[in-house]
Amino acid sequence: MSQDTEHVQCLIIGSGPAGYTAAIYAARADLKPVLYTGIVPGGQLTQTTDVDNFPGYPAGIMGPEMMEDFRKQAERFGTDIRFGYATSVDFSGTPHKVVIDEHKTIIAETVIVATGATAKWLGLESEQKYNGFGVSACAVCDGFFFRNQEVAIVGAGDTAAEEATYLAKLCSKVHMLVRRDEFRASKAMQNRVLSTPNIEIHYNTETQEIVGDGQNVTGIRVYNNKTTEETTIPVTGFFVAIGHKPNTDIFKGWLDMDETGYLITKPGTAQTNIEGVFACGDAQDKVYRQAVTAAGTGCMAALEAERYLAEKEYEAAE
Repeated sequence: MSQDTEHVQCLIIGSGPAGYTAAIYAARADLKPVLYTGIVPGGQLTQTTDVDNFPGYPAGIMGPEMMEDFRKQAERFGTDIRFGYATSVDFSGTPHKVVIDEHKTIIAETVIVATGATAKWLGLESEQKYNGFGVSACAVCDGFFFRNQEVAIVGAGDTAAEEATYLAKLCSKVHMLVRRDEFRASKAMQNRVLSTPNIEIHYNTETQEIVGDGQNVTGIRVYNNKTTEETTIPVTGFFVAIGHKPNTDIFKGWLDMDETGYLITKPGTAQTNIEGVFACGDAQDKVYRQAVTAAGTGCMAALEAERYLAEKEYEAAE
């Protein structure tokens, strides 16, 4: 086997809560997992400041620090963690082939896909400046920090409507910014928003800039795309709910996925349509998208990979 080709029992692609949890379980099962981190080691949580809703951290923890704990635990059990990015795959037969950084080929008996998803942003410079300091792409994760405060949320689909009603239970007022003159959300979700008294809907409204004092968000400058009128709304939190994009492009044509790219697994499992390939975390979860659920599915993927290899070994011995 050439220097640029390596054979492994278990390859894990991605290093968020799902990938690292899969690594912990796979390593403890003596699968000698090799994990490639991807472009952002630690995933979305490394761009999160306070994590208050993960069990076991009673005082809360910073996102990057938490992912460092995950990494250390995976390494303690023998996971080979490498910085690298999967650039293509070949699942036409077993074992599976995954190319890393366009030159190294990993021949893997099992592959665990934990590539996560990326939040869609508006593309404003001020949005990134205050990301984690008043700007968030997850109301369920961060809404707690804005109790009894005035916040804004941008989006018009079911997720935006659901997150707006969630925020309305915590915040004194929620400004919902809708770019068109109507929602894209289902009628049921629209009715929920419209019947919530402390949600104010701003139709035909787009965000120009997130205003802050250099440390935290203090307001948003918006304009009406019909009247061109500009206004500034004083808020301390700004939530972006215009969707997520799963990081699954390299699996197109190989793994079953829905219209937006989320990988489809067999109900109640982490199994994909390809034998020996498992998916976990936000790459296959468009409903919950929480660190704790990602970790749970990472555990499932590793246990299923272990069982798959054990069954193959048993069949070969017969």
